[in-house]
Order: sequence, then C-alpha cells, then structure tokens
Amino acid sequence: MERTKQYPIGKFIFNKDYNEAEFLAWIQQIEDFPSLLIQEVQGLTAEQLDTPNREGGWTVRQVIHHCADSHMNSFCRFKLALTEDNPTVKPYHEDLWAELPDGKTAPVEDSLAIIQAVHKRWVLLMRSMRSEDFQKTFFHPERKQSIGLDFNVGLYAWHSSHHLSHVKLVSGSLQL
Repeated sequence: MERTKQYPIGKFIFNKDYNEAEFLAWIQQIEDFPSLLIQEVQGLTAEQLDTPNREGGWTVRQVIHHCADSHMNSFCRFKLALTEDNPTVKPYHEDLWAELPDGKTAPVEDSLAIIQAVHKRWVLLMRSMRSEDFQKTFFHPERKQSIGLDFNVGLYAWHSSHHLSHVKLVSGSLQL
C-alpha cells in the first residue's frame, strides 16, 4: 500500500470477501469518527484550519465541511436503498461544493455537529439492519453501476479514516 499526502492510508480497496468481524469494525470506525475528528481539531489554530495538508489540497476546514456533506449524502443513499428498489442517486460535485463560501469559511463546529448527529443516526440504522439489508443497492449514474450498502460501509469507514489522516497531517500527529 502506497501512502502519500493525498492518500495517507492508501487508496480504498473493497475486500468483497470480508468477514463479519471486519464488517463490524467498519461500522465501529464510522461510529468513532466524529469523536476522533473533534479530538484532532480541538487544538488547531485558525491558521491551521485554513491550511491544506498538501499543495493543491483542501484546507482542514474544507475537509471537515466535505465530510459533513459527503456523509449526509451517504446516509440518505442508505435510506433510499432500504426503501426503494435500486434507486438512482443524485451525484454532486464535491470539489465545487468545497469551494462554496460555507465550505471555505463556515466555523468547523457547524459541520462537526452535523457529523456527530448523522453518524449517530447512521450507526443506529446500520446496527438495526439485517445482513441481507446490506446487499441492497443504489444506482450511481456517474459510475454507471449499482453499489451495495456493504460496499458503502467499507467505503465510508475508509473515507472517515482517510480524511482524519488529512487533518492529522496538518496537526502534526501523523507523519509520512
């Protein structure tokens, strides 16, 4: 696994032969993410919040707002997949969202509160689901494929750790 400032934990690779322990660990990562992110951000200065982890990358502030945006979308996609038959989801331009005024200037506390609340609801939902529910899918028109909820759990466990690592690179608690 190659680790770079862009991919400090490596790129996402879905192990479709995951076992139950791995799957439960993914849910735990999603549950733990808000508190780990809050802990990492607590000591950062305004200057650090507006510092990218690498040349051309998003600032810590943008990363936190992106996580709120992305994880809200994922939670909605979960609910759509659970209540409809392979619904087509609406893609969005995360890079453009990150450049909007709220993504660049809003207090991080706003998105940290969103992340806490969304993750609390999302984990409650996932822990109430049956194993066959995780085989339900949604259709992603940009990828031109149906995506299983089990895949999405793995992806968002990685996504959480991926962006937490970006923040850690700026705070200095992670070195590559």
